[in-house]
Amino acid sequence: MRKTEIYTMGSPYREDLRITGYTFGHGKKAACIVGSIRGNEIQQLYICSQLIRKLKELEAAHAIAPDQEILVVPSVNHSAMNIGKRFWPVDNTDINRMFPGYDLGETTQRIAAGVFDTVKEYDYGIQFASFYMPGDFIPHVRMMDTGRQNASLAGLFGLPYVVVRRPRPIDTTTLNYNWQIWDTNAFSVYTTETEFIDERSARQGVSAVLRFLTRMGILRYSCHNGYISTVIEEEKMVSVRAEAGGIYRKLCSPGDEVREGTPLAEIVHPYEGNVVSTVFSPTEGIVFFTHKKPLVTEHAVVCKVIRRIHA
Repeated sequence: MRKTEIYTMGSPYREDLRITGYTFGHGKKAACIVGSIRGNEIQQLYICSQLIRKLKELEAAHAIAPDQEILVVPSVNHSAMNIGKRFWPVDNTDINRMFPGYDLGETTQRIAAGVFDTVKEYDYGIQFASFYMPGDFIPHVRMMDTGRQNASLAGLFGLPYVVVRRPRPIDTTTLNYNWQIWDTNAFSVYTTETEFIDERSARQGVSAVLRFLTRMGILRYSCHNGYISTVIEEEKMVSVRAEAGGIYRKLCSPGDEVREGTPLAEIVHPYEGNVVSTVFSPTEGIVFFTHKKPLVTEHAVVCKVIRRIHA
């Protein structure tokens, strides 16, 4: 294992920002794994730490294939993490909306450029990401539909689902999108949690990456086969919205099978304590995403359901 600083930015008021990379093996730049780009991505940081620990063991056991190099960048925005912020603390901008970056631009543009200059050289790019809405997911691999994506490769992670989404204009400045444009096979891996550590899905995330690296011939490692992934298009999921704002009481979890009319959540009046609205499933299917925070606003998405298609 080689520990290096892939990017450093000086600061007049606090410690310099030093982004650390851990390199395993030697030779062809095979795979790069990036962890927390946002300051609240604690689960993503933890998964990378466990991945680094395991890769260190595998390297000592000579389990990394010859002429293959793996880079792990566990954290990009720990300056925000240290003070409990999601975005860059000075101007509240999102580094994952700044790629490929600009080395003469604003602070977050320069950070993105410094990181991307290193990670764009790899054949496979894996990001442990978080969603823009707070909530829990079924673990899955997510890809941008750029015309360069390969859903078959994403299935090699062995997670239950591969989600392909059509990029919106704001998505063109994410790491996943730009990795694909620069000819890297890019995958975003989502586990259950973001701001808290979930050991079970963290282990599932580590196993998924090791499984993928093994199947691509980068590692020599015996692992469980995982799931036969189902490929779904994000736009075909059913978004279920709250009809009122208030205290959110969740009645379902990701992975639950529901029927049309199944209660998914209740909205409680914040002062009087009565249920002002019950959220029902509009279709039969599987719960893919659930809102997590204790409060919810009117018309906010509280669930996403994978519609079951009958023969």
